[in-house]
Amino acid sequence: MFRFRCGCCDGWHEGMPGYAADAPLYFYTVPAAERDVRCRLDADTRVVDREYFFARACLELPVHGEAEPFIWGVWVSLSGPSFETFKTSLEMTARSHLGPFFGWLSAALPLYSSTENLKTLLHLRDGIRPYLELEPTDHPLAVEQRNGISIDRVAEIYAYYEHGHGHA
Repeated sequence: MFRFRCGCCDGWHEGMPGYAADAPLYFYTVPAAERDVRCRLDADTRVVDREYFFARACLELPVHGEAEPFIWGVWVSLSGPSFETFKTSLEMTARSHLGPFFGWLSAALPLYSSTENLKTLLHLRDGIRPYLELEPTDHPLAVEQRNGISIDRVAEIYAYYEHGHGHA
């Protein structure tokens, strides 16, 4: 089992942590009083003003020496046609043959420089949430997705979110 020591509380923690955003960033630009009217929400999709389309995905970072990745639950904006294909695929048992779909990351991950609107490819998978591949740039998040992260980096992210510094 994956185990790491938290640098904040000095305690040992078991299991790979992961953090997820409840909604895409664009959702929060809509005044709270208008969200019920302007936004359609479900577990895997968000639509704002019938014009902006978002899908939930897993941005996975390999962890050095571990089989299980660290996962950021994020949102990606899609074009209307890509979103329709994605939405239809949610009812399919086999969907990994569809796509990939170009999108823009709609998430702020505070332990990185600006992550909003990084270019992505959304890869559908059979039976589980889609995988999000970042464009291979020199952005630190893209580098971590390509090269992996250390157990110490997992502990750093855990300390940030679990000890009152932030939320996804």
